[in-house]
Amino acid sequence: MGRKINENVERKMYAESMGRCMNPDCRKELFTQSGDIIEKAHIQPYSKTKNNSYENLIVLCPSCHTDFDKNIAYKPEEVKNWKHIRALEFEKFFAKHFKSFDELNKEIKPLLQENKNIFENYYLEDQKNIWDLFEGKILSNNKKIKSLLCYNLNLIQSHEHDKFSNLYLVQIYLTHIDEFEITRPKKEKARFVLFPEKINSLFGIKPIKDSLLPSTESLEALIIELINNGKFIEIKMGIDDPYLLIKEDKAIFRLFLSDTPRLRQYYDIYGCFRKANVRIGSLNFALKFINSREIDFSFIKETNLREIELENVKITFIYEYCLSRLELQNLSPKKNTVLVNLHNWNGGSCISKEAYELAKELKITLLTTDDFYKYINRLKNAKKYN
Repeated sequence: MGRKINENVERKMYAESMGRCMNPDCRKELFTQSGDIIEKAHIQPYSKTKNNSYENLIVLCPSCHTDFDKNIAYKPEEVKNWKHIRALEFEKFFAKHFKSFDELNKEIKPLLQENKNIFENYYLEDQKNIWDLFEGKILSNNKKIKSLLCYNLNLIQSHEHDKFSNLYLVQIYLTHIDEFEITRPKKEKARFVLFPEKINSLFGIKPIKDSLLPSTESLEALIIELINNGKFIEIKMGIDDPYLLIKEDKAIFRLFLSDTPRLRQYYDIYGCFRKANVRIGSLNFALKFINSREIDFSFIKETNLREIELENVKITFIYEYCLSRLELQNLSPKKNTVLVNLHNWNGGSCISKEAYELAKELKITLLTTDDFYKYINRLKNAKKYN
């Protein structure tokens, strides 16, 4: 075999060490700003056994390695037991069951952030030698993350369809962690193809831009819960990338509505999934159109995004394939309300003749999406000449 240690064995050793000297009385950090100080020691002397197996190898700091090999400060049986002690320590610290996703996130986020920094600073900057030095740190962090996730999968939002499931993202990530630890040829060592970027969204590392989740009703339910928990600041809509402004752990951040894995997780945490009626994408487009005409609007209530006020007029947005007389009766709009049907797949037929007749009796205005655009343009022109 030769003295060279198999790459797969090295990776397993790095992960096992948790990034610290395996001597329980030392535990020195092995990854420094200038690289690692890892030394790989044979428990039973290689000169006698020619044994490069994982079981006969241990990760130590330079001082402990010297004390073991040259100063004979420890017996082989004692050093071998250090591996068992580290496994028990790992189980104690990282085999935790958490009560909430927030608790889990506080443990995982710093590890993910450190991995991301190493990858971006060394791999993406083509610093291969430094990347090779710090790869062991990623292996160690991955082992911790995997244990934390596997013991707390019940806290991750799931859905029967993989496309809508954060649990599916986590399962891909766990596959990536396993694949990263498996032996690969040197030329393939830096592969990163299995890492799902949406994991960074889920744990609040970096937002992504995905399609908007459709349900306005779910978003309204989340706003109510955030208000009740003292976390809501405001919502910004009618812009290219709408967001919630949230206060959490004394920090203020933007939760973009296009950052779907993280938003899904919030919906799951607070039990806010609702059947989609008014589509958030259609609603935001309508509000963007108002903004583009430099007309101010405000939500009548921030917990009801479907009702706004502009130019002293109340506008209510609905989403019906064909608004019927009965549906209009059930909505019970107040006098002088402007009711806009955002469902425009069937053009002018999205409002029935009977609904128009009832609208005259109720003294309200019914608008298709196209009529709504014309209505806003008339308001803009009226402002221009007043």
